[in-house]
Amino acid sequence: MLEFPALILVCVSIFGYINHRFLKLPITVGLVIIALVTGLAVMIIDMIMPSLGVTGILKNWLNEIDFNRTLMNGMLSFLLFAGALHVDLNGLMKVKIHVAVLATIGVMISTLINGTCFYYFAQIFGFQIEYLYCLIFGVIVSPTDPVAVLALLKRLKVPKRLESIIGGESLFNDGVAVVIFSVLLTIAFGSSTGHEAESMNANAVLGLFVKEAFGGALLGIISGYLTFLLLKNIDDYVIEVIATLALVMGAYSIALNLHISGPIAMVVAGVFIGNTGRQFAMSEKSRQHVTDFWHLIDEILNAALFVLIGFEVIVLSSNMDIITLSIIAVVVAVIARFSAVSLPLQFLNPIIAKEPGEITILTWAGLRGGISIALALSLPEMDIKPIILTATYGVVIFTILIQGLTIEKLIKKFHN
Repeated sequence: MLEFPALILVCVSIFGYINHRFLKLPITVGLVIIALVTGLAVMIIDMIMPSLGVTGILKNWLNEIDFNRTLMNGMLSFLLFAGALHVDLNGLMKVKIHVAVLATIGVMISTLINGTCFYYFAQIFGFQIEYLYCLIFGVIVSPTDPVAVLALLKRLKVPKRLESIIGGESLFNDGVAVVIFSVLLTIAFGSSTGHEAESMNANAVLGLFVKEAFGGALLGIISGYLTFLLLKNIDDYVIEVIATLALVMGAYSIALNLHISGPIAMVVAGVFIGNTGRQFAMSEKSRQHVTDFWHLIDEILNAALFVLIGFEVIVLSSNMDIITLSIIAVVVAVIARFSAVSLPLQFLNPIIAKEPGEITILTWAGLRGGISIALALSLPEMDIKPIILTATYGVVIFTILIQGLTIEKLIKKFHN
């Protein structure tokens, strides 16, 4: 039971040391690179000395961990709450229109472009994939990952307005993407939320979307407010830290059982506690302890997640047609991200002025991460799953390694 978590933490410690001592890269990028190289080295060793069966052992370890369940039903709740705690509500309210449009219309535009292009390119390479499944792939690679993006913002000097847009969008668009993914999966398989696929007409789809999205937001407000009342009436930092922990675990469990959006609930509750809760319900000592606790949780889970992402290279397809299709999917994902940012913002341009290089920066800051991989891994077993998983991994690795390492220079180009 504890062997795999122990192995991951040992790897995080060793890889973190190597990165700090030699590579000196941003921790998320460094951990992914080292884990990726380690995974590839294991595969090469296995090719040279197949009798060792090292790849098989590592694959069995990876198969033992349900990546989707571990992230989507466990780690994600803590990571989103921890990230939302640091969001400045005043800054977020100033860019609320940008965040709302990018997190909804932007995700839909990206889903459509990624899905449609994937459908036609897959046919060129001889893969017959239904359009609905291609749309599912489209939504999988559309959300910017809050874990990767918020880790990026911690080390970069970004204008406050842009920081609010990037951070706010990353926290909310993954919740919207998970809702759209759930709806599409229900239409395709009729099993993700207990609905029958045949009964999913336009009204049912809209109803499911509204229930998940608005239900999650309402749960976040209610659970956040109840926790706020508890925090306001005590002054014991141990109990207050436990209360925030109970909020995350309890509200997310309720969301899973009610089939409403847990990610959206966590973001709303986190923003509420991080602003109203810390300001009006905590002493300075409690505020510091709560902040430090969630910062530590954030960093530990963050590191473990990116090591897991690097190791996932072991389970990918080695078919050259699939790899070529995945490279094309990476290019399409960048174009889709640009379209998902530029089209809504051009529409808003007459109303709200843009920062210099805003569209370019928002496009390149759209890192994908564990959420995309978790969604791909959660698909039912079918012939096309390796294709979708490999293409998803390609998009994630490109955004973390290439975009993550070059975004700082891009920002400095527009904002010295």
